[in-house]
Amino acid sequence: MPEIDRRLCDILDVPVALGLLTRLPVTIDPERAARRGAAAAWAYPLAGAAVGAVAATLGAVATWLSLPPVLVAAVMVASLIVVTGAMHEDGLADSADGLWGGWDKARRLEIMKDSRIGAYGVIALVIVLVARWAAIAAVLQNQAGPVFLVGIAALSRAPMVAMMAWIPSARGGGLSASVGTPTSAAVWLAMGVALAIALASLGLSGIWAMAWALAAAAAVAFIARAKIGGQTGDILGASQQLAELAALFALASQLAP
Repeated sequence: MPEIDRRLCDILDVPVALGLLTRLPVTIDPERAARRGAAAAWAYPLAGAAVGAVAATLGAVATWLSLPPVLVAAVMVASLIVVTGAMHEDGLADSADGLWGGWDKARRLEIMKDSRIGAYGVIALVIVLVARWAAIAAVLQNQAGPVFLVGIAALSRAPMVAMMAWIPSARGGGLSASVGTPTSAAVWLAMGVALAIALASLGLSGIWAMAWALAAAAAVAFIARAKIGGQTGDILGASQQLAELAALFALASQLAP
């Protein structure tokens, strides 16, 4: 096994985070990625900011083409999905199927591992996708530029780091377990990075959005701990989706006339 690199952060952690959380073309040294492991998790909000930047750019182009806010929002949601390869949406669907489709921990984990999607997963995807689209449209209609999505996307990835560090893995294998456990210092660095990006793109509304995002992720963590004894990669994906949605709701409520 390669020796673990225990430095708090390294700028080269950014491509590691991008390679794990997005489909953006980045060059990664596999040995270095394995050496850093969960230590690179502090950069997840930066990966989220990159995802949000792509969506915001396409949203700005759609706005320049005089598309109405509801269609601009559709472009932005589709961009978020394409750039991440729908990995977080997949986690949301699997989590909904498993947490509500099984009667005990073993069965719930078995369902979550199954690549097929069930009724709970479909319903969760539809509700969250429609809600994200509506929330983004609501923000755009209140004269906010698309850049707000950079901060929202960054904020929604920070709670994932906290869950990895402070909630035990529910199973021995899987993506979450293979990445490892970040240190508390990495968690606080991720939170600081996410908040800085949010303040830069959302202003003081970023504080309110972060509070809502953390509350949503905490609810996911509580349910997962109760039903399967911890977190998995699917649970992390679900937390990102619901944290993003909560942050969008917070921003929409701040901008509502």
